[in-house]
Amino acid sequence: MTTTSEPYGERLIREGELLTFPNPRPGRHYWIRITLPEFTCKCPFSGYPDFATIYLDYIPDQRVVELKSIKLYINSYRDKRIAHEAAANQILDDFVAVAQPVAVRLRADFNPRGNVHTVIEVVYPDSPTGGLTE
Repeated sequence: MTTTSEPYGERLIREGELLTFPNPRPGRHYWIRITLPEFTCKCPFSGYPDFATIYLDYIPDQRVVELKSIKLYINSYRDKRIAHEAAANQILDDFVAVAQPVAVRLRADFNPRGNVHTVIEVVYPDSPTGGLTE
């Protein structure tokens, strides 16, 4: 007898949330750099898939984000219809809400589609220049 149940990976992604653990060196400013090369979402207008590499660099304060949880969180975007700009900003907002870092920079480097290459870069905390560099 065959049952149709949700694959465990889809369940883990659906139930996933960003988790943190105590920073082993609070008070020391150091960078954690995370690369997530398999980000996917869907164009809100066409429904076509969009692919990106997400670069997340942050200085933790009291909490550090657990890596498996960020993997599952990022995978939750694969069926969302969301613009590049909205995705980058939402990821940053969710990350800041959970991790409360000293600083964070997120760069979403989307694969070219239709001869257009888009890179969205957002930072926290906000600064007059956006804290962005070439």
